[in-house]
Amino acid sequence: MTLTQKRLIILLIIVIVAIVSGRLAVRGFMNFLVGGTMFGGNFL
Repeated sequence: MTLTQKRLIILLIIVIVAIVSGRLAVRGFMNFLVGGTMFGGNFL
């Protein structure tokens, strides 16, 4: 495996993690705005 292939794989992993965490952050922010809980259910 060449250095370019390793860089490409690492970049792909970083992009996937960034997309997932970004979507989770947006979902959490929207839930905060509407007063909901993050993953459903009422913890009070």
